[in-house]
Amino acid sequence: MARAPDDDEGTWRVAADTGGGIDALGQFRLFTVFGPIGRSVNFTQANLMMCVAGAMILALIYYGMRPRALVPGRLQSAAEMAYDFVMSMCVDSVGPEGRRFFPFVFTLFLFLLIGNLLGVFPYFFTFTSHIATTFALALFVVIMVTVVALRAHGLHFFTYFFPAGVPVALAPLLIPIEILSYLSRIISLSVRLFANMMAGHVMLEVFGAFVVMLGAAGLLGIVPAAFAFGVNVILIGFELLVAVLQAYVFAILTCIYLHDAVHLH
Repeated sequence: MARAPDDDEGTWRVAADTGGGIDALGQFRLFTVFGPIGRSVNFTQANLMMCVAGAMILALIYYGMRPRALVPGRLQSAAEMAYDFVMSMCVDSVGPEGRRFFPFVFTLFLFLLIGNLLGVFPYFFTFTSHIATTFALALFVVIMVTVVALRAHGLHFFTYFFPAGVPVALAPLLIPIEILSYLSRIISLSVRLFANMMAGHVMLEVFGAFVVMLGAAGLLGIVPAAFAFGVNVILIGFELLVAVLQAYVFAILTCIYLHDAVHLH
């Protein structure tokens, strides 16, 4: 099955793939939700999943920390573990100043983590598999880091692009390279997350389609179908690992960039 555009409704509908191929990228197509109201503001399933991720973060913090028990339950333990993990990340990477940035990094990490994990479950959507989302987050991180550096160091921040001790004659060559390297953080942050999440879901789609196609082939396809199903189970476990790892990489790189902004090196 693949999704095709519905000209009458302006949304995406499910249509039979008469060609018999695998539409592995069809799962990333956006369609509006909530009927006419959603279409009027172009509210897609990606926006819905972002709202779900935000609600899950608030629920984790509120209901997890509400008991304040000396012997924490599972939800309180999860909230405390997430808090301690991100706080350690901020302090270890940025220094004591990292406590100031903890709320931002904590929110960013949980938002990406939940967003990455949602797409593993049926009927959910991984909004981090869209470059527009990851690019917007990366752009916001780099802008915030630049503002932090300018507030902390003023115009001295621009010496970051021309370190002390470098011959002035190299300035026309070194400064553009350093600026390009600084701005490339946006690309590296966004593409790394987007590419990993998209690739994992494409693999799941392909092997899942193999299971159906081989299973429909009769007795001869049972063994290959079982093999493809086993591979898909392994891929799901791998995708869960990648979801956690990519959220951590995005957050730790944000902390490293904040360290450079605070300490200017």
